[in-house]
Amino acid sequence: MTMAEQPIAGQDYPQTYREFVQKFPDNETCMNFLENLRWPTGFVCPKCKVAASPWRQTRGRLVCASCHHQTTVGAGTIFDKTRTPLTTWFEAAWHVTTAKNGLSAKTLERTMGVRYRTAWMMLQRFRVAMVRIEREQLTGNVEVDETFVGGVIHDGKRGRGTERPIVVIAVEIMQPKGFGRVRMQHIPDASAKNLHQFIKNAVAPGATIITDGWRGYIGLAEKGYDHKKVNISALGDPAHVLMPGVHRIAALLKRWVLGTHQGSFASGHLQAYIEEYTFRFNRRKSKSRGLVFRRLLEQAVTTAPITETAVTDGYNWRQDSANRS
Repeated sequence: MTMAEQPIAGQDYPQTYREFVQKFPDNETCMNFLENLRWPTGFVCPKCKVAASPWRQTRGRLVCASCHHQTTVGAGTIFDKTRTPLTTWFEAAWHVTTAKNGLSAKTLERTMGVRYRTAWMMLQRFRVAMVRIEREQLTGNVEVDETFVGGVIHDGKRGRGTERPIVVIAVEIMQPKGFGRVRMQHIPDASAKNLHQFIKNAVAPGATIITDGWRGYIGLAEKGYDHKKVNISALGDPAHVLMPGVHRIAALLKRWVLGTHQGSFASGHLQAYIEEYTFRFNRRKSKSRGLVFRRLLEQAVTTAPITETAVTDGYNWRQDSANRS
């Protein structure tokens, strides 16, 4: 069980939608919940960093007793300056984390009765928040390979030369069987530069990297990894038998994109969908629906504000990664 999945002692999480509605009936309750998530040991002024009980004013404003700086529980988070009620945000988070296969913005629009643009913006911001700043690198035996998601071949090219979106996948292989955590990234091409950078970010040094014989993986041993190459063409067995982890993840990802999003997406938004799938997959063994809901809100209050402009044409994940590192 990863850190993100460990239960918190003494907490009571809603397990059904009825329990959720009873637990979060109004904006004030939602604000109190977010305040406890953001400042679990008590309010800390975001300006002067003094820990002290704030003065409470109307419309949820908190005033620092030391420097008199005014703030709100949502300031500096994805809820910053939102006009959407927190009850709507909470309900969206509940549906996002408890729907078995996720849901599209159109489905969220119909489910909650909000405007499509509101549903779409909430989902995009939640997808950014799904990436934990301090998430641990993969360890142990890790399979790495690329797959192609969506698109129709028009140029006749196949394999790594195609113009279809390329997603590189890394998944922990457990013993005697099963899969651990997964990391994925949309890359422009399967060059050594892109593959090595992904592995450096996703996999801890000392891990055993299992790949096929693609030349883009040459040189991993010199970077602190135990690199094992599987010569698929020489061994005779199908690729999904020799490297079952990445091929299983690839198949599940494609099925999810096809079923939840009807296989349609703009290339600039592919990474956002990948991050949502990663968030779901890595918490697939959680026995508490309410705990996953809480985890998303925990990450939402530690994620910086995200403007509409920043996500309209696709979020800049590379810049975000640089800012977080």
